[in-house]
Amino acid sequence: MGVSNLGVSMRAQAVIDLDSLRRNVERLRIAAHSSGATPALMGVVKADAYGHGVTHVAPALRRNGMEWLGVALPSEALALRADGDTGRILAWLIVPDDPTTAECIAAKVDMSVAAAWLLDEVAQAAREVGFPARIHVKVDTGLGRGGCSMQEWPLFVEQLRAAVDRDEVEIVGVWSHLVAGEDPHHASAALQRENFASAVRQIRAAGISAPLCHLANSGAVLADPMIATGATGGLVRMGIAMFGVSPGIPLGDPRSLGLEPVMSLRARLALVKSVPAGQGVSYGHRWVAAEATNLGLVPLGYADGIPRSANGAAVWVRGKLRPVVGSIAMDQFVIDLGHDHAEAGDEVIIFGAGSQGEPMAEDWARWSGTIGYEIVTRIGPRVPRVHLESGGSR
Repeated sequence: MGVSNLGVSMRAQAVIDLDSLRRNVERLRIAAHSSGATPALMGVVKADAYGHGVTHVAPALRRNGMEWLGVALPSEALALRADGDTGRILAWLIVPDDPTTAECIAAKVDMSVAAAWLLDEVAQAAREVGFPARIHVKVDTGLGRGGCSMQEWPLFVEQLRAAVDRDEVEIVGVWSHLVAGEDPHHASAALQRENFASAVRQIRAAGISAPLCHLANSGAVLADPMIATGATGGLVRMGIAMFGVSPGIPLGDPRSLGLEPVMSLRARLALVKSVPAGQGVSYGHRWVAAEATNLGLVPLGYADGIPRSANGAAVWVRGKLRPVVGSIAMDQFVIDLGHDHAEAGDEVIIFGAGSQGEPMAEDWARWSGTIGYEIVTRIGPRVPRVHLESGGSR
């Protein structure tokens, strides 16, 4: 195969295909609208756009008609504003005494509120800024994580009504997270939809319009658009599926879902050498060569996001899958080339779209006992992102 033509001088790179991102967004848009409803779409770009590079991904989503962006942290929302994004943004993970609350209100960032203490802090910040804060009220419909509990919800609705009356907040919507959005038949699904509908009814009975109610994620939209959009009332959140990673095992792999993996993680062999039978490899000699073989050194390790726990992993070199042998170290790991020839500088595809036979992120997730989300999100900052789009790199 020879040296990669994608950065011949680079140790490694994560190649991000923005055209695949665009096609995935369109696939999800079609799914979200297939029930006959036409909800707005929110592209979730938290954690540096799931490791794909938010400074390039966010503008690409806006160019392709994404009405909303969603992030976990207020600082992520403010970074988008600093990069020039002027569209609608929601941030939802806020801690007590967060110094950026007033900044977010001033920057017209919507914030999630799920507790009386946070409502008080947001109201105080709104008084300082001089206009109401835009908030999405989160209810815990059964996940048992963030959100106001159903037991506390009636009292919280009263507190919200009072804050609205004081012109401290504008309630844009009500929202929640699903236990298993990718599986509409999960035991939690019916109860969560019932709880969500009840929470929305109570909000509206208090005279609060809350026009954008959102429960569905991309897994829910792909699993059952009719149920997903029927429960939302105007907005659905698109996350990992935008990046061509399956939202869950019940749905199948990306290809069966019509999705294209957006990230391809590549490296170049740093060393190739022959070793005799009996040669152990890497720390602890967890693997020993049964016969004379050729080994290749891949200059990526767990500091770059390669899971040390991977068992049975393989990478793609010169048109074949090559097994990872021995312990994955901080900066490097070893592959067994067998009796095949390879050279330092040859391209290694750690994971990609799977179109050549190379592993996908889901394969590394299976080898590591985790999910595809973690594989792409954990790729570290030592690995440069190279963003490709029709017309050239960006």
